[in-house]
Amino acid sequence: MDSLTAAILIVSTTAAREPSADASASILHNVLADGGGGRWRVTAEIIVSDDVIAIQAQITRWADGPDAPHLIITTGGTGFAVSDRTPEAVSPLLHKQAPGLVHAMLSTSLEVTPFAMMSRPAAGVRNKSVIVTLPGSPKGARENLEAIVKTLPHACLQASGANSRALHAGGVKKLEAEAGIGSAKVQKGHAHAHAHAHGHGHGHGNLVRHTDPEATALSNDPALGPTRRHRESPYPMVSVEEALALISEHTPDPEIHERPVTEKIIGSVLAEDVSARENVPAFRASIVDGYAVVVPKDGKVKGTFPVTAVSHATPGESRPLGEGEVARITTGAPLPPGATSVIMVEDTVLKSMTEDGKEEREVDIRAEGVREGENIREVGSDVSRGTLILNKGEQISGVGGEIGLLASVGVAAAKVYRKPVVGILSTGDEIVEHDREGALRLGEVRDTNRITLVSAASEWGFQVVDLGIARDKPDSLEETVRNGLRQADVLITTGGVSMGELDLLKPTIERSLGGTIHFGRVAMRPGKPTTFATVPVKDGDGRRVSRVVFSLPGNPASALVTFHLLVLPSLHKLAGVSPVGLPRVLVVLDHEFPLDRRPEYHRAVVTVGKDGVLTARSTGGQRSSKVGSLRSANALVCMPSGEGKLEKGSKVDALLMAALRTT
Repeated sequence: MDSLTAAILIVSTTAAREPSADASASILHNVLADGGGGRWRVTAEIIVSDDVIAIQAQITRWADGPDAPHLIITTGGTGFAVSDRTPEAVSPLLHKQAPGLVHAMLSTSLEVTPFAMMSRPAAGVRNKSVIVTLPGSPKGARENLEAIVKTLPHACLQASGANSRALHAGGVKKLEAEAGIGSAKVQKGHAHAHAHAHGHGHGHGNLVRHTDPEATALSNDPALGPTRRHRESPYPMVSVEEALALISEHTPDPEIHERPVTEKIIGSVLAEDVSARENVPAFRASIVDGYAVVVPKDGKVKGTFPVTAVSHATPGESRPLGEGEVARITTGAPLPPGATSVIMVEDTVLKSMTEDGKEEREVDIRAEGVREGENIREVGSDVSRGTLILNKGEQISGVGGEIGLLASVGVAAAKVYRKPVVGILSTGDEIVEHDREGALRLGEVRDTNRITLVSAASEWGFQVVDLGIARDKPDSLEETVRNGLRQADVLITTGGVSMGELDLLKPTIERSLGGTIHFGRVAMRPGKPTTFATVPVKDGDGRRVSRVVFSLPGNPASALVTFHLLVLPSLHKLAGVSPVGLPRVLVVLDHEFPLDRRPEYHRAVVTVGKDGVLTARSTGGQRSSKVGSLRSANALVCMPSGEGKLEKGSKVDALLMAALRTT
């Protein structure tokens, strides 16, 4: 059998009311995909409240139906809380118990925390479906399913009626090999224990792992305390180029929506080609102040002519003009019917006026060689209806005339890429509001990063949600981050991404929210601990979507540099902007610049001289905590890694954060 089917039942009264609150289902999808060898296909996913009847109704609907899935997984309701009733709902439905699966799940979890003994899983078979109950926490659900996922295909094949003798042909060794478990697992476990001991005893610097060595490394588990935290980061160091590639790969594609053509559309990128819906001008119009005439065949317009009409640039009807008559006309006004040309006022002389002296009665014109169509804008001569006026991917600027062009041809609404909403959160017990009155107490730090990043994101044209300051408490931080993900497409946090026991951002993302950390360290200065992750959530329509999270270092210079270098490309992709990121230019160093063992993004002021050469001057000391290095900086000079220094006059790339200055 090539494919096995699975159904996921999320048991949560909270998630039933607010689907985005569930973070476990996406993890189960991932575990089935990663550990199932591509054999699993999830055919259903439903949320029910913590109600025995509701749980049993859905499970029997699946297991007793004509297309029963091979595997039914529930998540939630397996603890000791009053509302936890999943085992009580599932156990009576089972035709066969599976205590071995229960034992495997519990023993795996107990290796991580003694509190696993508080879980009450149930497992077994109903009709031809294997049913397994998992905890509701993303961390617990992942650990339990990973413990059994490689044996489930065999169990499901047996339960569905496959020939048992044929399945077991070749013995246990063959089954283990097919499932990817067995003696190889034992050997890896031994190697893990050996490396763990020597990593402490002999200073080899080996990674201290508290998770399955076959699984992707996870961040520290706050529940284990400081003695069990990693002594080295479990995240491999990536280059800036690799980091940007991962950001591009895992940032979702932009969403399209239709917006009215108002000043609020400025900064948006068109998601489709736009054609003119009307001719511009929509009528034959004069391009000068003068007199509309009917040109005779010989082109001679000589003599004194009565002024029979007046045409202003205002809507209104006018009577037809005959040969020998003229109509006074203003610039932009429609030609009277019958008029074929316009004579400039400079080519005429007033002959007589009305009795009250307010209007012209007659004008004298002396013009020869007049041709039809002179001084006239024909219908559609500027833009004809159906003409392509703006291309998909063009950005509507406030100064480039795009919005005026859209308005001129009758485009009242346009399809554009939705600009992402950015949530910005500071973390740390030591952080206080920047404007709090009074002196700082020992250890307190004013919140520089939040106001700086709010300003930077706003300056680039993005809507910002200020999420305040989160304290270093796992439950509080999880709720604050979860709330931020409900409001924002991209969440930017600062602080809490280093190796201390109170650095909780990575554990919260991975263990509590079921997110995936794509990188946790970058080979750059400043900004080494910068972290990029995606977290699955459900939007307002119940669709599963991916939210982007950037956890930036707490030092102010690091936070601003990494925002411009790494966050901005993600925001640009979400907004449909291309190319993404800061513009790159070649600059000449105005003085010698020191080199570092990591590539450095040096804060600098770039000026353009009278000769057009761009020159870069450092803003001073580049320590990542030095706020003063941000002052006046309009560029990041891309310094290569190395020793010594680059001499004055060297040419390097720079990334422009703001407008160039002149010398």
